[in-house]
Amino acid sequence: MLLAIQSLTKTFVGMKALDGVDFDLARGEVHALLGENGAGKSTLIKCLTGAYRRDAGTLLLDDAPISPDSTAQAQALGIGTVYQEVNLLPNLTVAQNLTFGHEPRRFGIVDTRAQRRQAAAMLEGYGLAIDLDRDLGSYSVAVQQLVAIARAVALSGKVLILDEPTASLDDREVQMLFAVVRRLRDQGLGILFVSHFLDQVYALCDRITVLRNGRRIVTARCDELDRVRLIEHMLGRELAAEEHAARRAEGHTEAAGEPLLAFEQVGRRGHIEPFDLSIQRGEVIGMAGLLGSGRTETAEVMFGIKRAHSGRVRDVEGTDGGEGADELHLRGPRDAIAAGFGFAPEDRKTDGIVAELSIRENIILALQARRGWMRPIPRAEQQRLANDYIARLDIRTSGAEKAIGELSGGNQQKVVLARWLAMNPRFLILDEPTRGIDVGAHAEILTLIRELTAKGMAVLVISSELDELIAVSDRVIVLRDRRQVATLVGEEIGLEPVVRAIASANTEEAPA
Repeated sequence: MLLAIQSLTKTFVGMKALDGVDFDLARGEVHALLGENGAGKSTLIKCLTGAYRRDAGTLLLDDAPISPDSTAQAQALGIGTVYQEVNLLPNLTVAQNLTFGHEPRRFGIVDTRAQRRQAAAMLEGYGLAIDLDRDLGSYSVAVQQLVAIARAVALSGKVLILDEPTASLDDREVQMLFAVVRRLRDQGLGILFVSHFLDQVYALCDRITVLRNGRRIVTARCDELDRVRLIEHMLGRELAAEEHAARRAEGHTEAAGEPLLAFEQVGRRGHIEPFDLSIQRGEVIGMAGLLGSGRTETAEVMFGIKRAHSGRVRDVEGTDGGEGADELHLRGPRDAIAAGFGFAPEDRKTDGIVAELSIRENIILALQARRGWMRPIPRAEQQRLANDYIARLDIRTSGAEKAIGELSGGNQQKVVLARWLAMNPRFLILDEPTRGIDVGAHAEILTLIRELTAKGMAVLVISSELDELIAVSDRVIVLRDRRQVATLVGEEIGLEPVVRAIASANTEEAPA
């Protein structure tokens, strides 16, 4: 065995990020490391590469114990890493990046001719006909990834860790990368492949290890682990037919609202494949998929945070949905807000709140932006709105002037929701609205969603909690590998159909 990890443990402030993980990697193997957010993948990689010091456990490389204290030391031992965001210097040439820190010198000065020869030798066999004197940043992400891999292999040469290497690549570039990875595997490297794209995992990898909540759940050969079982391991749930019937017994029915919006072949290259999606008044549309499936990217394109490269959005409210409907031009969030859209992002601390501002100031942000900063909302009106929503949403605070950063996560989420409710949107996008909040606030937010749709608002809910999504949705859109693969309505909605759609090898296998 090339690499063996035994009982690896890492704790942060009383929380075990890794709990006695055992893992091994063979020579000439591509081994997938899978798991949802918080599973422990990044922590394992950082312990292996010396970025973190492990609390317990043993690392063996070629049967010898190792304890790298830095990424440079791990690299010297033979362990190289290439990340999704290429960690090279785009303003330097290809040759300079390949030899950085190991430049050939003559009389104390970099020997540029020898540097080019060394760089050319490092790239030999990678199929790259590129100018070594050209800035690396002028090349595509795929070329930059291959240059990073060539450098890592040349400087390390035993273990290569690829952390989400295909996230920004198109299909052609993915195949180019895979050809290089297979060649390196055949040369005897052990390759650890971290990805959220299941199709790519099954196309490239020999074995799969799943982490969940800091523990190793399973290690198996790809041809011995079917996709449904894999996803059950990742989510920590086994499918049960009675759950489907129980969910339908709650009385959920397909929404029968009037047409509101139509997204037609809307997509963005490298982020989300073109999709069609109709929005009706008074319905909850759930969006399901594993991490990296394109859920958040879809929401960001719909709200104009990222510009669509294809398709159109039509305002069909009050029409029969025909060609007479107005086309909306969503060049940015300002246009989306003007069209009556709202968006509560997944990362509320970074993208949702301004921690230093008061609850009142956070609540009126979107409404003030829509009015324009030349027409300030009177202070008395701001106070009335803040007090109203503090009472309506039961935001636990000593007053509207308290800094939002001092609130609990659940109460911060309620303030973000209050911001959009104050604007009275007709279409509200909620990305992971209950993540990181307590059980009480969780139930209150789900109840609020139902109340909003009862008043005619359309709500798109993105959630990793499938039970939550199934309980609240009238329709569920399933995404996999950046594309919509299934739409479930009415009696079709249930845990088993959602998981099977996520697991399906291609769109034809997914329920429609």
